[in-house]
Order: sequence, then structure tokens, then C-alpha cells
Amino acid sequence: QVQLVESGGGLVQAGGSLRLSCVVSGRAFSTLGVGWFRQAPGKEREVVATIGWRGTKSYGDSVKGRFTIFRDNAMNTVYLQMNSLKPEDPAVYYCGGRAWQATMRSEQYDYWGQGTQVTVSS
Repeated sequence: QVQLVESGGGLVQAGGSLRLSCVVSGRAFSTLGVGWFRQAPGKEREVVATIGWRGTKSYGDSVKGRFTIFRDNAMNTVYLQMNSLKPEDPAVYYCGGRAWQATMRSEQYDYWGQGTQVTVSS
């Protein structure tokens, strides 16, 4: 059973930074594609960033240039570095996992974490 555990959320002022972590267990991490998604109240889940098993990265349009996704295979962890946070960024952030390639579509992920809340004060 693959498990994903997110951490690092919290309250930050607009313009500030946070780093989220997604720790994976139960499967060879190096064979997993991982995506970060977010969901705000009343809105659909949207893609934030993804990283494939070989390190190929993709970003949602709303975070390009501000967020960076990277993975540490030795730590079984995928990180999401969030800079220049805006009032429209607050949401519950989830990481999802699937075999090999990452995709921008949340319905194609097989495994999910419980989410971590990000709040931005203006």
C-alpha cells in the first residue's frame, strides 16, 4: 500500500514563502510520478505542479515562475517550494502518486495524501 503524507502548510503573509513536503512510503519511490494539486472551498481541484519519475516537471499556469517542484529520491520526498504567495493561493494542497509518468489530471492518480492547509494573509 502506497502512502503519501504532506506537511509544511500554514499561515503566511502575501509575498512570503512556504515549502511543502510529500513523503512517500510503500513503493519504490524512484518509479513514482508525483503531482501537487490544490482545492479551495467551492472550487475544483487544480493542478499546481508535477514531476515524473525521471524528473520531468510541469506547472499550472497560475504558479509558473513562483513555485518549484523537486524530488529527493534518497529521502522519498517531493517538495513544493512556493514563493511570492498571493491571496488567491490559499487552499488545501494535496500530493498524488501514480506509476512512472506524472500527469496534469488529478483523476489519473492512484494514491493521495490527506492534504495540508495553506493560508495567505493580505
